Amino acid sequence: MLIKIKAFPSSNKEEIIKKEEDSFEIKIKEPPLQGMANKAIIKALSLYFKIPVKKIRMIKGFRERNKIFDINI
Repeated sequence: MLIKIKAFPSSNKEEIIKKEEDSFEIKIKEPPLQGMANKAIIKALSLYFKIPVKKIRMIKGFRERNKIFDINI
């Protein structure tokens, strides 16, 4: 399943907001440096979908706010 993510790094709180069936906004505390924010997004998605981190793969948006992830449920 492919999902679209709009990331908000360096937020005051961590939160996942479902916009549509395949679209989410994720607020995380980590800054967008050296992939820290991307790792935090993957961890947040694993907790949200209750699946292991290994089943989540970033497809697009490594250095952008808008990202696409492949989730193997």
